[in-house]
Order: sequence, then C-alpha cells, then structure tokens
Amino acid sequence: MRTWDAEVHVTAVDEPGRTARLMWTHFEPVHAVTYFHPRARAATEAVGLRGYWRGYFAGRAAPLGAVEAAPVIAAFFSFAPPMVSRALPAVWGLATPQESLRARLTGAVQALAELTYELPEAHLVEAADLLERAASAAQTPGRVLGAANAALPAGEYPLARLWQAATTLRELRGDGHNAALVAAGLDPVETLAWRVAVDMSAENLLGRGWSEDQWRAARERLAQRGWLTVDGTPTDIGRAGFRAVEDATDLAAEHPWRALGPDDTDRLRELLEPIARSCHTVIPPNSPIMLPALPG
Repeated sequence: MRTWDAEVHVTAVDEPGRTARLMWTHFEPVHAVTYFHPRARAATEAVGLRGYWRGYFAGRAAPLGAVEAAPVIAAFFSFAPPMVSRALPAVWGLATPQESLRARLTGAVQALAELTYELPEAHLVEAADLLERAASAAQTPGRVLGAANAALPAGEYPLARLWQAATTLRELRGDGHNAALVAAGLDPVETLAWRVAVDMSAENLLGRGWSEDQWRAARERLAQRGWLTVDGTPTDIGRAGFRAVEDATDLAAEHPWRALGPDDTDRLRELLEPIARSCHTVIPPNSPIMLPALPG
C-alpha cells in the first residue's frame, strides 16, 4: 500500500498522478458511506432491497438503467459472474432503477448529515461546489459507469451534491483502474488473489463469489508469470507490475484536478479532510474497497 506525506500540499506535488491519488483518499470515503453506514442500509431496505448485496448491486448499477447482469459483470469487474446474475435483473422487480437511485442518495445524505453535523454549512457548500467542478471537468469517453453517474441530475442540497460528485469521480477512477488491469493482462480473480497476497483479507475475495478452486488457480497463474512465489509471497516483479497498474490509474484520473487548478484543488483537499476522517469512522479497516488511510 502506498502512503503519502501528511504535509504534502497539492500545489507542491510534481510526481505525475500523485495529486489524483491524494485526492482519491479524500473523496472516496465520502462515497463509501453508502456501503457501511446503517442509515444507507435502511434507505435501501425501505424500498424493498433487503439484504446487503441486493442494495449494493441495485444502487451501484441503477445509473445504467434496468440492465441485465452482463454489463454489470464487466463494469464492476471483480465479482464472479454467478454472484452478479443472482442479483440482476431480479432486483428491478423489487425496486426500479429510479427508486434505487433515490434510496441510495437519501441514505448517503442521511449518513453524511450524521457524520458532518459539527461542520458549518458554508464549509459543506464550498466543498460541494469545488468537488462538483472537478467532477464536471472529468473526461468520460471509455468510462461507462463514470459517465452514467456524471449524467445524473445534480442534488439540490450541499450533502447530496457532495456525495454525487464524489461518486462520479470514484466511478470514473474505477473505470480507468479496470482498463489498466485489463491492459496488464490481469483478470478479476487474479487481481483479487494478488491483493490477498499483499494486503487484503481472503474473506473479501470469497465474498465476491469466487470459489477456493478459482482462487488457487489464479494464484498459480500469478506464480507462473513471476508475480508470486510458489508459497504465495509477492515478488519484486509482481510489485513492480502492480505499481505500474496503480500509476496508470492515477495518471488517467488526473484531468479533473488539472482542470480545477492547484489552488482550488488544495483548498478542496483541506475542506474534504475533516469530512473524510469522519467518514472513515464507519469504514471497516479491512473493507474490500481497499482504500488507503488518509495521510497523517
């Protein structure tokens, strides 16, 4: 896991892609409350999406419309196809995409309201304004899930606007990350098996629907390409290979911050810092979203 000096300011960052990674650690927690906060879970259950995975697949896929499983298998990348197929398209019989979108936004806003109640409204408004500017400047060609979120109407209130902008940016980044994984020749289960070898709980891999046999086969393939030793230890070749994937992801996510400019990006980082730290209080340390801790 890569970490950054807590005292680094965006205006002083020269390494290509580093600003994108630093800002990711600040906006991703804002989005992630929708997966971990009880109010978010309650909002999806209120529209009939009972069970964590029904709410997850319906809420995250809803910007695409009432899709079948195949596009979601491709866009979400890391889930075993049978797991996605059990949820989609069946969830649309419980809640329409529009109902799912309203539920996920309602739950996220309620969660953020609880987590940010000590911050002045002016702080939240300014953060939402700047994050929306960054999200609106993002490039969407080739980024289907990010583009679908970018096309949604903006929220009426600061926390809704903040969450939607964070969600758009994280899905755009995710699309770019998936492209980098494909370019590196990594399939979904190999990617997860690599992360298990480095810094992720094996429960997260199995929780995404992959079997023990699929995991072992993926680990063997990684060993054959020199990324793991025979006992499953990451090699220098593997670390360098995955670092290249992360670097490509960061570079592909730089445009919003170049468009926003160094001063406003630095100001946004300052505004997001207390919000992100509060959001981290509901994100489990071993969460499968694999988000590095905030600097400091």
